[in-house]
Amino acid sequence: MDRAFQVLEILARDGHAGVSDIAEEMGVHKSTVFRLLGSLVSRDMVHQNNDRGKYQLGFGILRLATSIPARLSIVREARPFLESLAEECKETVNLAVLRSNYAVNVDQAMGPSTLATHDWVGGLTPLHATSSGKVLLAALSADERDRIFREAGLLARTPRTITKREDLERQLIEVAHNGYAEAREELEIGLNAIAVPLYNHMAAVVGAVSISGPAFRFDPKTIPGLIGTLREAGTRISAKMGYTHR
Repeated sequence: MDRAFQVLEILARDGHAGVSDIAEEMGVHKSTVFRLLGSLVSRDMVHQNNDRGKYQLGFGILRLATSIPARLSIVREARPFLESLAEECKETVNLAVLRSNYAVNVDQAMGPSTLATHDWVGGLTPLHATSSGKVLLAALSADERDRIFREAGLLARTPRTITKREDLERQLIEVAHNGYAEAREELEIGLNAIAVPLYNHMAAVVGAVSISGPAFRFDPKTIPGLIGTLREAGTRISAKMGYTHR
C-alpha cells in the first residue's frame, strides 16, 4: 500500500512518468512497478498515455479528490499552525477568509506575551485596510475587485489607510509578487500586521493567515526570520488543504 501511494505521489508531482523512472526513484525492480501500476490502472487511479507509454493520474483520483474539499475544514487544518505561530512569535495570529466583501476572522491564537485582549473572531474587517484583506484582494480578478470597491468603498479607518484605488492596486501587485501583505497602522493606530495566502487543492486562494502586534514592538521586516516562518506555516496549511506547489 505504501508503495502504491509513493507511485501516486510521483505522478502527482511530475504529471507523468515511465516505469524506469518510477523504479529508479523508488529503488525497486521494474517488475514491482509494473505490478503496482497494473493494480492502479485496474482501479482507474492511473492511466497510460498510449502515445508515449508513460503513466499519469486517472479519473479515479479526480473522483476522490472532488469529494475531499467539502470534508476539509480550513479552521481545523490550520489550528495547530496558528497555535505554533503564536507561541513562537508571541503575537496574535488570525485566520481569515473572504465573506461578503470583507475579511472575516474565523480563528485566532494568542501569543503568551500578547498585551491586546481583543477577540477578532467573527469580526468583519475591511479588505483594503488589513494584511489578510490585501492578500485576498490580490488573488481576485480585476472585475471582482471593481465590484467590491463599488459596494464596500475605500473608507479611511486611520490617517494611514490607503483610500486611492491606484495606490492600492500598485500595492496589490507587490503583494502578488512578494507572496505576503502588510498593514501598518491602517486599520487601527498602533497596530501592524503581516499575512500570507492559503491555497486549496485547485491552487486557489481560500484564506489568509496573519500575525499582528503593537507597532512599537512589531515591525515584520525588522524581525529576523519572521516572514520566512509565516510563509512556511502558510505552505504547510495549504498542503493540508490539498495544495501541491509545482
